[in-house]
Amino acid sequence: MALSDDVRTRLTLLRGDITAVDADMIVNAANAGLCGGGGVDGAIHRAAGPRLLAHCRNLGGARPGEVVVTPGFDLRARFIAHAVGPVWRGGDADEDELLRRCYARACALAAAHDVDTLAFPSISTGAYRFPIARAAGIALDAIATHIATHARPGRVMIVLFSDADLATWTRVLATR
Repeated sequence: MALSDDVRTRLTLLRGDITAVDADMIVNAANAGLCGGGGVDGAIHRAAGPRLLAHCRNLGGARPGEVVVTPGFDLRARFIAHAVGPVWRGGDADEDELLRRCYARACALAAAHDVDTLAFPSISTGAYRFPIARAAGIALDAIATHIATHARPGRVMIVLFSDADLATWTRVLATR
């Protein structure tokens, strides 16, 4: 999918800590229990404080491809969209579609909550082992599809943990 100029101006890749970005909503690469864990999920739970865990315990979890919104609690962000990405099983278990749903649903929920700035991590590419270049392509296409037809969110950031991840996403973005 070729990205329009509008999409390119509204989309930013950066290396950093998603818990510290100036965004109205951040996306958490959550596990099915929504109760914290390692990586981005653990960092967001630690930064948001104990009220987030208490709130999430009452939600009943979520399945891969689903996204649940909570308050941001102690974060700068007003909201957290907890996206349960798929575990990579070789590509034959609907992983691409489940990942696409995470990005598309988070964008739709951001629009529904009148969010201007939305920040994503690289969902499922850590402990869930989704190949990062493949995930980046799916994510960029899903985000671009949303941005092409919606005013909100006005700005989308992909906040990446490492220089290597940023380099991969940058390469994939250049092919769009």
